[in-house]
Amino acid sequence: MKTRTLEPIAGPTAWRGDELVKTDDWIYRLSDAERVELEAAGRKFVAADPDLRTVTAEQYPLPACAGALEEFGAAMDTGRGFVLVRGLRTEEYGDEVAGAIFFIMGLHLGVPMKQNEVGDLIDHVVATSNKTMEDPAALPSRIRDRLPFHSDSSDVVALMCLRGSKSGGASSLASGTTIYNEILRRRPDLAPLLFEEWHFDWYKQDHDAPANTYTSPIVSYVDGIFSTYAGSSVIKSAQDYPEVPRLTEAQIELLDLYDEITQEPGLAIDMDFQPGDVQWLLNYAALHSRTSFVDYPEPERRRHLLRLWLKRDVGRPMVEGFGRNVVQGRDEDRSGAPVADRVKHISGAVVPDDNWGV
Repeated sequence: MKTRTLEPIAGPTAWRGDELVKTDDWIYRLSDAERVELEAAGRKFVAADPDLRTVTAEQYPLPACAGALEEFGAAMDTGRGFVLVRGLRTEEYGDEVAGAIFFIMGLHLGVPMKQNEVGDLIDHVVATSNKTMEDPAALPSRIRDRLPFHSDSSDVVALMCLRGSKSGGASSLASGTTIYNEILRRRPDLAPLLFEEWHFDWYKQDHDAPANTYTSPIVSYVDGIFSTYAGSSVIKSAQDYPEVPRLTEAQIELLDLYDEITQEPGLAIDMDFQPGDVQWLLNYAALHSRTSFVDYPEPERRRHLLRLWLKRDVGRPMVEGFGRNVVQGRDEDRSGAPVADRVKHISGAVVPDDNWGV
């Protein structure tokens, strides 16, 4: 890799936040017809109560939303890598119907993936702990601390806002392509290291993981397609395990530079989630983060997002074992993994387990 000549990557994924915010092209506002169709489908889903592990998109057709769904997919696959969908009235019909709408949309955009070793197909971003990121036992999705920029282990990560915070908690996205181009411009000697294998802290992301770590390159460039998979904090925390090779001075320099670039003014785009907002994001195009936040004192008003991981089979070429290699499909089981009944139906899936990850 060190003998290869690296060039900057051009294209729609090479964006900056301070340019994107000049327009609202990244926001899709549902029409009345699209919203009504989604709400009717959500109510039908709740009434039928299908098994989340086997239900299909064909059972819940969305003809009025077909054009919108195609646009969401194109934005992820060949566009900037994300879209924010606005217009659902989740506060009127509650979490169960909202979660059903979210899951149905996900079925039309990919195949739901297990997000942890207890098999959750819908996970929750909700503070159930007062721990901080400095605590090695903290689960990032269950605390109020600011999160570093990272990628999730799926093709697509989607978030639905049920309730926002009292203050803070903005969703931040950064272009993996732009970060790579900046590293290449500033430190071309370090850029080749991004293509090498790195150890990621698996336990930090899932306390039920069958191993402490997994490995992946940070970038992949195959057949002209650039993909990124990053997470400096979980690469550094993997150093807590004695079996993991020690990071070299150059690798540490690279990780520090990566984080420094993500924090530079204008690079990322911040969005304040409103109830009913849905964000669809291709993990290989952009990294995501969150600012710290303050919750309302009432438990029922706390900030609460639903999360989906999807496999989106569009034939994206990537190096073997890139990023998503630890994720299981909804019909797959890892030997010895625990089974949680809560994943089977929407009524249980929209209620967070406050004891998980604590």
